[in-house]
Amino acid sequence: MKKLEKGDVMMGKEKSKFSCISSCMFPGFLFVFLLLIFSIPTYATFSIVAMDPETEEWGVAVASKVPDVGYVVPWIKPGVGAVATQAYSNPYFGPWALEILSKGNSADEVLELILKKDSIPERRQVGIVDNDGKSAAHTGENTLAWAGHKTAPFVSVQGNILTGPEVVDSMFTVFQRTEGPLAERLLRALEAGENAGGDKRGKQSAALYVMRKKGGYQGVDDRLVDLKVVDNPEAVGELRRLFEMWKYLFMAPAYLRLADEEKDKADVFLKTTYSLLLMALSSDIKDPEVYNNLAWEFALRKKYPEETLQAAKKAHALAPEEANIMDTLAEAYYVVGDFEKAIYYEKKALEKEPNDEFYKKQFKKFEDALKN
Repeated sequence: MKKLEKGDVMMGKEKSKFSCISSCMFPGFLFVFLLLIFSIPTYATFSIVAMDPETEEWGVAVASKVPDVGYVVPWIKPGVGAVATQAYSNPYFGPWALEILSKGNSADEVLELILKKDSIPERRQVGIVDNDGKSAAHTGENTLAWAGHKTAPFVSVQGNILTGPEVVDSMFTVFQRTEGPLAERLLRALEAGENAGGDKRGKQSAALYVMRKKGGYQGVDDRLVDLKVVDNPEAVGELRRLFEMWKYLFMAPAYLRLADEEKDKADVFLKTTYSLLLMALSSDIKDPEVYNNLAWEFALRKKYPEETLQAAKKAHALAPEEANIMDTLAEAYYVVGDFEKAIYYEKKALEKEPNDEFYKKQFKKFEDALKN
């Protein structure tokens, strides 16, 4: 039996490990039965690959009627590019493409090179966005219908086994028209694709990944967003639920940290965090810490004082007995110049925790401001 070569995928009729058995020992119907059981699944899906040139982020959002589509399709390396490999997915496309991209080749050049290395490019689908935001995509002529792609600078949208071209068209349009962080734009595009029909076989898994140098927790790694739903009948909806927690718990602090660390991009990161603040204020989130953390960080920076005060008020309304939140509210009033209310709420915080040295310093700061 011919040895499986790098880049080949053992599925369908390609290099089936059952070819000798079927011809020598088993009837044809049994061979087909075994082939159906053991063949690798087709990663039919709809996905979007994109870059934000301002924040220097690359991301992929994907959904499909297979388990754990996020395990196979997305490949990202910040400062290099992003790739989605799907249909009869060749898992080598991801590392191949990123390696070639890292040498400075454009998305078009990389696409041509990886397809030349493949044994059945006519059954593959892939989208690429490079370091400069150039995009390229391929939909093989034998990819299962409906299949197609659409590209523009900084974005590539592709899908197969879809209900129709409206899936890709909707994703592309929504991404282009949506403002805010890259992760939000990617997820809204994915939601638009599902609302337009999505994978015609149904729903099962979804993933959202965004990477940026030092974008991970405390800057230890690059994973700004790292979310996937492995098996859920409403996978994209579950992905949205997870992201609504993630963007305030991890994304907002990451952007604020990056604003402090990269002074030349501070305004970009603060503007991005501000968009998250506005999202929080227009939401019905019941977690006071979401509002409190955003309010505190912006109050310290004396940025967007009116919205900061709104966030602090929402936090206090949800947790009126929390001293820490009273302190944040006091700081927010201080920033807008209402020193009397700042003193009032800091005094309330001290009534809760009379020995807290930080609150004592805050109270003195507000009293001095009122005297001056």
